[in-house]
Amino acid sequence: MNKDTIQKALETALKGKGSKKFTQSVEAVFNFRNVDTAKPENRLNLDVVLPKGRGKKVPVVVFAEQQQALDAQKAGAEKVFSNADIQKMAADKKEIRQLAKTCEFIAAPNMMINVGKSLGQVLGAKNRLPRPITGQVADAVKQAEARVRLASRGKYLPTVSCSIGSEAMSVADLAENFDAVYEKVKGKVVESNIASIYVKLSMGPAVRADVSASKEEAANSS
Repeated sequence: MNKDTIQKALETALKGKGSKKFTQSVEAVFNFRNVDTAKPENRLNLDVVLPKGRGKKVPVVVFAEQQQALDAQKAGAEKVFSNADIQKMAADKKEIRQLAKTCEFIAAPNMMINVGKSLGQVLGAKNRLPRPITGQVADAVKQAEARVRLASRGKYLPTVSCSIGSEAMSVADLAENFDAVYEKVKGKVVESNIASIYVKLSMGPAVRADVSASKEEAANSS
């Protein structure tokens, strides 16, 4: 998409920033056409690490033990849980339900099965199933802090949305984050099947980005 197009839409959406007593997220919404989301293979379930981050503190919960647990604590993880902790939370899911409202989750590969079996029902419902830790734990925590998830909401809802940052960020940084999400979406959905794109503050009105103008400009320049 043409950079000016998305920046203009973001500038309009951000006119309402500062109107709330909290820092609002900036969201991107993609609506599709000619995509049969009743077929599982056509539904989106994508992770995107935003290059400019999310613009506010994102708590990360880590399922790990021994050295990986220590590394997670040093990296600033909100909570670090062992296999024994998982069993306790499985018996009383109040804490994991609360954490699932705001946190991102990562897990040591050898703990993924236990997490899925014991806590998957709660985390899956919130689209918060943990991603496996690969490489250094500190890097995995940092990536989780900047990661957003795009997932189809149901069989018959041809739309996805995700955060691309916060109102505290510059338009340029938000546009760069949007571009990372847009490229990921285009990898799954043919660009001509993207019917419309909106950006908005979490508590603000949706502002449409002129997709048709961007496509026409691209065609004229080719």
